[in-house]
Amino acid sequence: MAHWWKDAVFYAVDVGRFHDGNGDGIGDFPGLRQKLPYLCDLGVTCIWLQPFYPSTHRDNGYDVTDYFSVDPSLGSFDDLIATIRAAGELGMRVITDLVVQHTSDAHPWFRSARHDEQSPFRDYYIWADHPPPTPPGRGPMFPGAEKAVWTHCEIAGAYYHHRFYHFQPGLNHQNPAVRDEIERIIDFWCSFGISGFRIDAASHLIERPLDRHKEVDETHATLRHIYAHTTGRKPDTVLMGEVDEEPGELASYFDGEQLNMMFNFYLDNYLLLALAREDGRPVHHALSALPQPPANGQWANFLRNHDEADLERLEAGEMADVLDAFAPEETMRIYDRGIRRRLAPMLGGDRDRLKMAYSLLFSMPGCPVITYGEELGMGDDLDLPERESVRLPMQWTAGRNGGFSEAPISKLPLKPVAGGAFGYRAVNARAAEKDEKSLLNHIRKLSALRLRFPEIGAERLEFFDTGHDAVLAHRFGASQSGIMMIHNLSGKTAAIDLALDTARYGHPDVVLGEGRFDLAEGRLAMELEPYGLRWIAAG
Repeated sequence: MAHWWKDAVFYAVDVGRFHDGNGDGIGDFPGLRQKLPYLCDLGVTCIWLQPFYPSTHRDNGYDVTDYFSVDPSLGSFDDLIATIRAAGELGMRVITDLVVQHTSDAHPWFRSARHDEQSPFRDYYIWADHPPPTPPGRGPMFPGAEKAVWTHCEIAGAYYHHRFYHFQPGLNHQNPAVRDEIERIIDFWCSFGISGFRIDAASHLIERPLDRHKEVDETHATLRHIYAHTTGRKPDTVLMGEVDEEPGELASYFDGEQLNMMFNFYLDNYLLLALAREDGRPVHHALSALPQPPANGQWANFLRNHDEADLERLEAGEMADVLDAFAPEETMRIYDRGIRRRLAPMLGGDRDRLKMAYSLLFSMPGCPVITYGEELGMGDDLDLPERESVRLPMQWTAGRNGGFSEAPISKLPLKPVAGGAFGYRAVNARAAEKDEKSLLNHIRKLSALRLRFPEIGAERLEFFDTGHDAVLAHRFGASQSGIMMIHNLSGKTAAIDLALDTARYGHPDVVLGEGRFDLAEGRLAMELEPYGLRWIAAG
């Protein structure tokens, strides 16, 4: 069976921040449906819908109160189904978040559990009369925002466990009834055309802080159960896991029976290090360290995660280099481990550098994942708290509210940024579409090239010695049609001369980038401009 996710282009949409279709100041499914042709033109083949379920809106929808409905502020259930069908008609699949590590404390399960010790929902959560000590490294996921992983509930007269926010009590996945509920959620959404799920906090489904070995084993068992149920019901459903671990631990999730895809946090950390140092070697290091996906698996690659740029996979000195380069001020940093800025401001709005960075992303083994607005080079608002800084309304035009909504600005819960280098007057989709050299049109070309050269996600990767630390050159494909990518990560011109089996390339075709090169007698020579790039296909 062909696995559609092996060469997909994913696009993450926060529906409430994307486009307002009914003029009430909040993005919604009718608004998203209006913009589906834009996503199709971008080359998107799968839309990742971030949580659209009813919630208390304290963690951008990741505090779910009902897994079987649509938040009324985003539209009706029929609006969602119409959007899924319209996307399918344009050749795009739709996946969504499976947020089952925790619920909201306003979820009916938890409300029943805390009121009645005999409630059937009591064991849906993890309780203790006296919380055990928290081992080092097992504290809150959001240090500074949360102080502990146990919170006392006065109504229940007991403590409940939560690895994330205190209003997100963790579910007890060792309870068979919880597993049954997850199956119901999966079955429900698959029946309405959802093609897969991003499993939020996949590596934290089981919490056994005093027994790491058992915790890992039970996490894998839980994921195998979810995988077996999901693929047994609908074999072409993708399960994409949020797993931020070291390479040695990642391999155990890629056994072909748990996750089809994993977000590649390790590669992302070293991509950011490479960009910060203007040095291609960190990318080579990361790709050499990562395990190979199984036959039914693939990496989900990104440059900037949808909420925070978590740098925990880097060594202390490496993290310091990235922070110094891209988040020199304390207000730009978050949780003592990362960055709360979007990529365009991190790279100073340098168009050539941004184009090179996204070319590098699309040239990596795996599938690219773009978060809404990245393709424009949108900015952030550091006046907003925590991760809200990067969750701004999409910038469609230079007009009222950036084209996001026709509502009076007083009705917008979140105001778009108008001025400055990254505000909607300077950065918007309408202007970018008209500019042949825009980042948007560059990413459109990259998406088309990924579809033209499927070996990028499937065939063997080979690196070349360029003689320059700042220049990364690699090739995919053992066949005559293999494609080579060369990237100059520095702001200086770089001349390269590398060994290459020139007979194989015949009359090469430069499919991306500009500039002369010489290919003769087993050598490839060229001069790369600052932040220059070339994609060369065998002719």
